[in-house]
Amino acid sequence: MFNSVKGVPKIMVQFFTTIVVFYCVLVVGMYLLQRNFLYHPDNFTPSPAESGVPDMAEIQITTEDGLNLLAWAQAPSIEGQPWVALFHGNAGTLGSRGHKAKVFLDAGFGVLLAEYRGFSGNPGAPTEAGLMMDARAALAYLANLGGSGQNLVLYGESLGTGVATAMAVEAAGHGKPVRTVILEAPFTSTVDVGAGHYPFLPVSLLMKDRFDSLSRIKDISAPLFLVHGDQDWTVPQKLGRKLFAAANEPKVAKWMEGAGHNDLFTPENTNAMIEFIGQRH
Repeated sequence: MFNSVKGVPKIMVQFFTTIVVFYCVLVVGMYLLQRNFLYHPDNFTPSPAESGVPDMAEIQITTEDGLNLLAWAQAPSIEGQPWVALFHGNAGTLGSRGHKAKVFLDAGFGVLLAEYRGFSGNPGAPTEAGLMMDARAALAYLANLGGSGQNLVLYGESLGTGVATAMAVEAAGHGKPVRTVILEAPFTSTVDVGAGHYPFLPVSLLMKDRFDSLSRIKDISAPLFLVHGDQDWTVPQKLGRKLFAAANEPKVAKWMEGAGHNDLFTPENTNAMIEFIGQRH
């Protein structure tokens, strides 16, 4: 009655074979294209004036692998105020963070809006190793302007929290812990974020760029300020809570009710950040 293979109807064998082949193709495709899902660079090159920070200077930062990257910087306008190095998330340009820079500039701080390879018209393509090189080069440039150690605040936004966390660990390892670390919508690792979005895939086996902040956070002694929304469907708040629990004191978290992924930079939160930076912990 049925064509069968060891008692299994042939149509069933064909069905399950098709499912297995489709799944294998999906896994291979996701592995090959994973950085297209992780990074969404905009090649548009904005100007400081267009972004609401006309006094910021366009600078060129050279990485250890020879890339010349655009970034923006402005020194502190009030003596004794620190520099804030801002590492943005996985999409857009540094220009779309001009409003964030302005808040700290208005408080008299210096600001370096760092930019990554492949973003804002910069050469290269983003990878975890590449973004770390970009950040190191930016901080080396800033150190020559006096922005290092207790005169430096590291601000990470979304994917940039992985960069800021890693840079804070490296600074501590060099005996120059930074003044403050600010993490906006952070994660434990991109593996955990990816597994949440793609539970049907073996993300832990496939992920190349892992940004493992959870394993690093314990090595940061600098005061930590963290903000995360409970309606964040991009990076679930539970990951921010897990990261915060693993962090050392002193630390402060603002768990925002009704807030998503991109609406955390409010006057209330920025005032709290500036106050936190000014405290002697």
